[in-house]
Amino acid sequence: MNDSVLIEGLTVETVIGVYEWEREILQELRIDLEMAWNNRPAAASDNVAQALDYAAVSEHVQDFFTRCQPALLETAAEKLAASIMSAFSVPGVRLTLWKPGAVPAARQVGVKIQRGSW
Repeated sequence: MNDSVLIEGLTVETVIGVYEWEREILQELRIDLEMAWNNRPAAASDNVAQALDYAAVSEHVQDFFTRCQPALLETAAEKLAASIMSAFSVPGVRLTLWKPGAVPAARQVGVKIQRGSW
């Protein structure tokens, strides 16, 4: 499959980090998502019911970080990818999870994963 649905720069505030002080504050994460999805049925019918609802995916990501507050970005990325694939029957996810301000000399740090079928 060559089609995908993209969400870029989604921002969430969550508890994340390995240090004790990080577990007591909210920090910003930025998420870039690419989800494998056959866009042809929606394009042919012009029916939103056949499209991947990126607003619903965005809300799902927000809710995910309200419930899941892992220590590591790696854990967050793995669990988020699995959650999106399960909740929306998405066959594949490419996900970049950014943590701005984690390293003072860098604009942001992050992890990137690809899971599922493309």
